[in-house]
Amino acid sequence: MQKNVMKKGAAVVLVAAVTLGAGMAMFAGCAPEKAERVKTVQIEDGVVDPAQWGKAYPAEYELWKKTGEPTPAGKSKYKRGYDVGQERPDKLDEYPFLALLYNGWAMGSEYSEPRGHLFMLKDQQAVDPGRYKAGGSCLTCKTPYAPKLSKAGVAYFGKPYPEVLNQIPQEHQQLGVSCVDCHNNRDMSLRVSRDFTLGKALEKIGVDSSKLTQQDMRTLVCAQCHVTYSILKDGQMHSTDVMFPWDGGKWGKITIENIIAKLRSNAPSGEWTQSVTGFKLAFIRHPEFELFSNNSVHWQAGVACSDCHMPYTKVGTKKVSDHRVTSPLKNEMKACQQCHAESPEWLRQQVFAIQDRTMSAYIRSGYATATVAKLFEMANKANASGKKVDQVLYNQARSDYEEAFYRVVFIGAENSSGFHNPSESLRILNDASMHAGKAEGLLRQALTKAGVNVPVQIDLELPKYLNNRGAKKLMFKASDEIKDPLAGK
Repeated sequence: MQKNVMKKGAAVVLVAAVTLGAGMAMFAGCAPEKAERVKTVQIEDGVVDPAQWGKAYPAEYELWKKTGEPTPAGKSKYKRGYDVGQERPDKLDEYPFLALLYNGWAMGSEYSEPRGHLFMLKDQQAVDPGRYKAGGSCLTCKTPYAPKLSKAGVAYFGKPYPEVLNQIPQEHQQLGVSCVDCHNNRDMSLRVSRDFTLGKALEKIGVDSSKLTQQDMRTLVCAQCHVTYSILKDGQMHSTDVMFPWDGGKWGKITIENIIAKLRSNAPSGEWTQSVTGFKLAFIRHPEFELFSNNSVHWQAGVACSDCHMPYTKVGTKKVSDHRVTSPLKNEMKACQQCHAESPEWLRQQVFAIQDRTMSAYIRSGYATATVAKLFEMANKANASGKKVDQVLYNQARSDYEEAFYRVVFIGAENSSGFHNPSESLRILNDASMHAGKAEGLLRQALTKAGVNVPVQIDLELPKYLNNRGAKKLMFKASDEIKDPLAGK
């Protein structure tokens, strides 16, 4: 692993600290009282309940509980997961093309924007029941009991979700991420509790865990869950394992190309069948770590997830990391002002400008990919009716379609709306549009050769996918749709 980036980041922080110290010396009479650092207290082995940890660390515990409180409305433009006075939107309403692309499994029924960590298991149990058909695998990131449960192997991954959930003590069956997920109970050092997923993945990319720095760990404890993973299936479509598709990657460079290559070449990664095309596909989930760590500006500067999402704050006389994990946008940009001198509003507008460009490209590539899916539906119907669709063109189009599909899913599932790595996000989405365009051209050629009249404008029939979704029969909420912010520009 290369550590020069981390050293560079540390140097930047050191220079800033020295400069700040010199400035504060001029106003010593007005200087605030020096923060008192938290004293380490040992917690008994096996204690999971955060309330017990909270007896030793009350400030952190009270901040952690705030992840269950709504956030101020209007602070974030694209992530309104749990804003004051507003209903939590569904991504299928925000981006209607997703209802078409995900039709065929429960992600196409209900895909609510996430709330805070306190709701992780509560929201999972409230969502459309089809969402946890993958069994115990679904609990891997949701419960602090996952490391213990995983030791049962296939019996954990493949057993029905309610059966595995009932192996968790009843009082903790709605307990999401907790202190024990990230901290060693003896000395409060950061730890990777999920060796069975992240641990194996780090070995795969050649990371020596004994050489990880504190700053590395301030990212990796988040990367235990804020990563993409594949729920592997056997021949009967029973879950057998959870795998990070990092093959071919390395520290600081896990690319979308490597991820797609692994998913497309690994048959057990085929988790579901897309109804519109009939293709068996894998999926990409919340790849925040992969996008951020792939040579982004902040990664190069040595910034960790905790720097932005858990900035230091003062509680009484104690300096603590803010355990109300949230977006800087919803915390008055305080984390950004640790390094940036501009005003909070100026910084917010810069974030919005980046996200506008990303979401515009996302929406355009999403609709282009959905159009190709409908062309495949047309080609499949032509084949079924006895018309001969050129299979060489069809297969070439399928390859490009899947390349486009996975890129669209990657950015849509990643929760920063492009901000974690602006240039890489736009590159991925531009490539998605390119692959979708190639696939559309190939399919139009194949259909025309087969004697099928292909309209210029393809009807996506979105109401068919958006209404009466899943067990709850959810209907499309047009008021939640996010339109192309750069339309006409």
